[in-house]
Amino acid sequence: MKTKRLPVGVSDFKDMVTGNYCYVDKTLFIKEIIDKGDKILLVPRPRRFGKTLNLSMLKYFYDCCPVMPSPALEPCSPANETNIAGLAGHSYKKLFDSLAILEAGREYLDKLGKHPVIFISFRSIKELDWESCLSKTKQLIQDEYLKHDYLLNSPGMKYPEKDYYKRIIDLKGNKGDYENSLEKLLIFLSRFYHERAVILIDEYDAPVHAGFTYGYYEEIINFMRNFLCGGLKDTDQYLEKSVVTGIMRIAKESIFSGLNNLGVYTLVSEEFNDQFGFTEKEVEALLTDFDLLDRYDEVQYWYNGYRFGSRIVYNPWSIVNFLGSKAKELKPYWVNTSNNQVVETLLSRGGKELKEELELLIRGETLEKAVEENIVLIDITAHEDLLWSFLLMGGYLKQTAKRMDETAGKMYYTLAIPNMEVRTIYIGIINRYFTGKIENKKLEIMLKALIDGDIKLFEKMLRKIVAAVFSYHDFSGEPEKVYHALVAGLLVWISNTHEIKSNRESGYGRYDIMIIPRDITGLGYVIEFKAVDKDENETVPSAVAAALEQIEEKKYETELMERGIENIKKLAVVFSGKDVYVKENNSGTEL
Repeated sequence: MKTKRLPVGVSDFKDMVTGNYCYVDKTLFIKEIIDKGDKILLVPRPRRFGKTLNLSMLKYFYDCCPVMPSPALEPCSPANETNIAGLAGHSYKKLFDSLAILEAGREYLDKLGKHPVIFISFRSIKELDWESCLSKTKQLIQDEYLKHDYLLNSPGMKYPEKDYYKRIIDLKGNKGDYENSLEKLLIFLSRFYHERAVILIDEYDAPVHAGFTYGYYEEIINFMRNFLCGGLKDTDQYLEKSVVTGIMRIAKESIFSGLNNLGVYTLVSEEFNDQFGFTEKEVEALLTDFDLLDRYDEVQYWYNGYRFGSRIVYNPWSIVNFLGSKAKELKPYWVNTSNNQVVETLLSRGGKELKEELELLIRGETLEKAVEENIVLIDITAHEDLLWSFLLMGGYLKQTAKRMDETAGKMYYTLAIPNMEVRTIYIGIINRYFTGKIENKKLEIMLKALIDGDIKLFEKMLRKIVAAVFSYHDFSGEPEKVYHALVAGLLVWISNTHEIKSNRESGYGRYDIMIIPRDITGLGYVIEFKAVDKDENETVPSAVAAALEQIEEKKYETELMERGIENIKKLAVVFSGKDVYVKENNSGTEL
C-alpha cells in the first residue's frame, strides 16, 4: 500500500483503481445492494465517508454504455448487441479484477455491464439564493442528458420527445421540464436499451441544507420532491434499482411522499455498516502498511468513535489525510472540509441549557436524547429532538446505547462526541459564544496560569472574566451551578492536553471538577465550588476552609493518584456575587 498514492479527494471509482491509489475494497457493497429487496434505497451517511465513491462504483458495475453506441442503430440490432452489451460490459469488468465482488457468485456478475445508468450528484449545489440554485441544478441535469445525447438519433425517439430533450440540453426548458427530467430520461434509456435503468443520486440533500441556511427551503423542497418522485414513483417497468445518498433522511412527507418501495438505512441501521468509512481492522492494516502501527492509540483518540449500527468506524477522509501528511500530524482534517454553518446556526440559537449540555459533551460525558430519523429542517429550531437527530446523523455525535420508550413512542439514544477531531468543532462554537465578552488574550493567560500552577494569576484573570461575562441577575437561584458551568466551559480549551471531568465519584464523594493531564508528569487539579451563605453569616475565609476540608475528607484526589499523577493541587473557588476567590490547600494566604 505505501507504494501507492493516497486518494485525497478522489471520488471516481475508475480513477481510484486505475490510478495506483490505495483502495480499501468496498465492492461487496454491490452485493448488499443487489441482495436488498427494496427497489429504491436511501442510504444517508455523514459527509466524506465515501458515499460518492461507492455510488461511482455502482455506476461502473451496472453501466452498459461506457462506449458510444452507433447513433444509427438501436441496441437490439445485431450490430449494436456486440458493441454495447459485449464490449462495454467487458471493458468495465476489468475495473473489478482482484476485488471481492468477483468472488461473490454468478448471480451478481450477471448484473455487470447490463443496465443503463443515470448518475447525478448534487454535492456542489450550495448556492446563496434560489435562482442560482435552480440554474446550477438545470446545468447538472443538462450534463446528464448530454452524456446520452445519442438518444436524439434513435429512430424510436418521437418528435415531441426530441423537442423536449433539446429544451433540456439547450437550458431552455421551464421548471416543470426539469422537474420531470429524471422520469423522462429513465424512460428514454430503458426503451433504447431494452433493459431497466439504474438511478444513482448522490448528496440529494446538499441543496436542501443550503436552502435552509439561505432562505429558499420551500422552493428546493418542492423541486426535489417533484424531481425525485417523478423518476422513482410508479416506474417499476423502467427502473432496475435506485440508490440515493445524503447526510440524512429528509422526512418522507417533505420529499419522498408516495414512495412505498423506499428502503431507508441510516447510520443507526445494521445494514451497510462496514461499507462507509474504515473499520478498525482496515485502519490497523493501513497503519501497518505505512509503518505507523505504533501510533494506533493516537489515531484512535483523534479519529475513531463513529458508530454505524453496532460497528465502530473511522472517518476515511481524516485517515487518508493523516497518512498523506508529510509530518504525519494529528489534527482536524474532516472538520475543515466544510464551514459547519448549519450546525453552528442551530447551536447558536440555543439557550443556556443547550450551552451547558454542549459543555458536558465536550468534557467527555453523555446525554440521553430522543432521536427521530426523519428530519424536517424547517422545524429543527422548534423541536429539540430534531436538533439532536441532526447532530447524530451528520456525524457530530455518536450513539452508544439506545432504548425504546413505549409510552412516549420514541427511541432514546445515549449520545457522545465521537473523537477529538469533532470535539474541536464544539470548542470553536463555544469559543465564538464568548467572543465579544472575553478577550482571547485574557483567557489564554488564565489557562496558562492554571497549567503552570500560578494560582494567584489564575484567580486574577478569572475575576476579570467573571466581571466581563456576568451580571448580578445571573446568580439568582443556584449560583454554584453558574460558576461551575462557566469554569467548565472555559476549560474546554485545554481538552486536547487535559481531560476535564465534572460531578464524578472519586474517593468518598463527588467532586465538582477534576483536571487530569494526559501527560502524567503534568499538574492535576481537584476543584470545589462554594457560595458564601450570607444568611448563615458565613465569611469568605470560612467558606474556603469548608471547601478545602471537603476535598480532604472525601479524598477526591483518589482518581488522580490512581492515574499515576503525583503533582496535584486542590482548589477552593469561593464566590460572593461577582466577587470570586481561588485558594489552594495550605496556601497560608490571608483573605
